[in-house]
Amino acid sequence: MKKLLLFVTIMTFAIGVSFAQGKADIKFDTTTNDVGTFSETNPIVSATYTFTNIGDAPLVIHQAVASCGCTVPEYTKEPILPGQSGAIKVTYNGTGKYPGHFKKSITIRSNAKTEMMRLYIEGNMTPKDK
Repeated sequence: MKKLLLFVTIMTFAIGVSFAQGKADIKFDTTTNDVGTFSETNPIVSATYTFTNIGDAPLVIHQAVASCGCTVPEYTKEPILPGQSGAIKVTYNGTGKYPGHFKKSITIRSNAKTEMMRLYIEGNMTPKDK
């Protein structure tokens, strides 16, 4: 009986400690960036997504993965302290792609309350003059 009481006490303490620990939370200024219209003669465009850690623990971005190889994300590798901001820069390279509208997604994985988020970059590439 003493062992059971000790086990219940330890489990109650462990659960209480795990709920008391802080959690990071991420808030983006915007999740979709429209880069507008650009020419096929100059097919590389970039967009920057700024975010803030609105949680009460350091935020770490583990991974940023684009939906295709024509889109490359660069992100802050250091932990972002509560209240601090960071940025993710996304570059789209339309070289060899058909002109027209595009919309690509970037999947962000972090230690935030919402562990996975998606960002979008879109625009319209016009054909080069003939």
